[in-house]
Amino acid sequence: MTASYDYLFLTLGSVPAPHQALAERLTPSPQLVGQFAPQLGWATNEAALLVRGGAEDLIARLSPPLVASFRRDRLKPTIRPADEDQPMPGGVYVHRWFEIAASAGDEFVKLSGQGWEHFEARFDTRIFGLFRVEQTGADRAAGVMRLLLLTRYRDHGVWEESRDPSTEAMQIFARRQQLTRRSWAASSRLLA
Repeated sequence: MTASYDYLFLTLGSVPAPHQALAERLTPSPQLVGQFAPQLGWATNEAALLVRGGAEDLIARLSPPLVASFRRDRLKPTIRPADEDQPMPGGVYVHRWFEIAASAGDEFVKLSGQGWEHFEARFDTRIFGLFRVEQTGADRAAGVMRLLLLTRYRDHGVWEESRDPSTEAMQIFARRQQLTRRSWAASSRLLA
């Protein structure tokens, strides 16, 4: 895994059908891995882009009135995705952010991989990727590392089923949770 990624979190402007207009503005773009539209936990005028190999070309297209503002996080994949991986269409994608002690990164990633074996075998789900977010000055000062987990679920019902604490995966994830200082998640749908 040598590819680097950018995660662009957008606030869209007040234009008709902003998600469709964004998709049209970004086509074609071979670096774009996914455009995500809001479901639970996001405002209707928010969106995210996952970009492989540099986002400068796309950033040049993110201008008003379509895009009011954006935040950029630089990402490095851990055990997933492989360089050629693409998100599966359909379902819902949950974007789950973790803030952990910087020293716990390797253990967190190892526990994640162990849990995924059981998690994906039991539920209609697929982990697309777990990414380390490039540390900011504030992250370094606080001694934290941020990670982004992108998981595809068939639907929100599968997400709910997968919360069962008695499963082997959730027991492993409980150990991972002990390393977590803070976590938050939101669901989205992948646009073509």
